[in-house]
Amino acid sequence: MNGSVPEMRRFTTFVLIAAVSLFSACGTLRSLNTGTQVDEDNTIVLPGDAREANNSDGTTIWDAFGPQYNEQKVQVNRYIWAASLDVLNFLPVQSVDPFTGVILTGYGTPPGGNQSYRATVHVRDPALEARSLSLALQTRNGRSVSPETLRAVEDAILSRARQMRIADKKL
Repeated sequence: MNGSVPEMRRFTTFVLIAAVSLFSACGTLRSLNTGTQVDEDNTIVLPGDAREANNSDGTTIWDAFGPQYNEQKVQVNRYIWAASLDVLNFLPVQSVDPFTGVILTGYGTPPGGNQSYRATVHVRDPALEARSLSLALQTRNGRSVSPETLRAVEDAILSRARQMRIADKKL
């Protein structure tokens, strides 16, 4: 009987941890699916606290575990972000993180090309300027591309971002 009490405690602890993990994952997904807003300076604003719409007093169980968060600003220029995905659409996207402004792609071949590339894009600033964009291109054998090729892709991304901004202003 004595040997089963520690096992029972371990099982109870395991069930408790599993339940908390499950509920926290649901809360994270819910908060990510609430949508985004863009403020005047083209900064993406994500809601920091996901409240349940059917909850009458607006509180959730997660309010007991931490401070109340307001909105969190993400310092990423939306035009450069969208233009990067648009220009590099031939590359399979492996990972995107709007909080840090990083886009990681897998290997892909551009239309009409025979060399395979992968890209890492870092949008570092909310301004629509060249300094906001950091791009790294790599070939399948692990070598970096020539500076001219890198500059041409950066220019294509920045040109597309400017086109998107102009199109938005005309609406």
